Amino acid sequence: MNPSALLLERLGTLIHQSVRDDAARHGLLPIHVQVLGYLAQANRYSNLPIAIAEYFGITRGTVSQTLAVLERKGLVVKRPDPKHGRRIHLELTRAGRAVLEDSWAQRLDAALAAADGGGEGLEAGLRGLLTELQRLNGQRAFGICRQCVHFQGTPVNATCGLTGEPLAEEQTSRLCREWSAPAEAGS
Repeated sequence: MNPSALLLERLGTLIHQSVRDDAARHGLLPIHVQVLGYLAQANRYSNLPIAIAEYFGITRGTVSQTLAVLERKGLVVKRPDPKHGRRIHLELTRAGRAVLEDSWAQRLDAALAAADGGGEGLEAGLRGLLTELQRLNGQRAFGICRQCVHFQGTPVNATCGLTGEPLAEEQTSRLCREWSAPAEAGS
């Protein structure tokens, strides 16, 4: 096995262990904590039950059961979409955000900040690896809104070229299920 593959496998194991520890500390399952973390990063096109299923590669039934637990524990609320009939958006409550304090994601951010070479080169390499694995597995890409081919304007005055809708600045730095990779320079 390639040494990089071994390192990635070990990193994945350590992250998974941290997620399990965080979940146990709050009386939750790992998927519950992962969904909370996802929702903390999701934009308005991605804070939907179907997007959660796509992002984690789980069934709608599993998403429904997960959301029922998170709602019952007061960690998320469902909000109807004013424009789209039966569509609901999911939002973290204060208690949901509190679960994410001192979480595995924050520890990972701190470790990346402290690591040598944890800058743009590492991010670009990991993004390329992720994109290729998603392609090989036939999965939807997801990505940061302002790094999408459909992003138009500036973060303060942005529009989604796919939907034609204006984007609030805070939405442009979040995950989007409609994300598409920009064309490579010179392609």
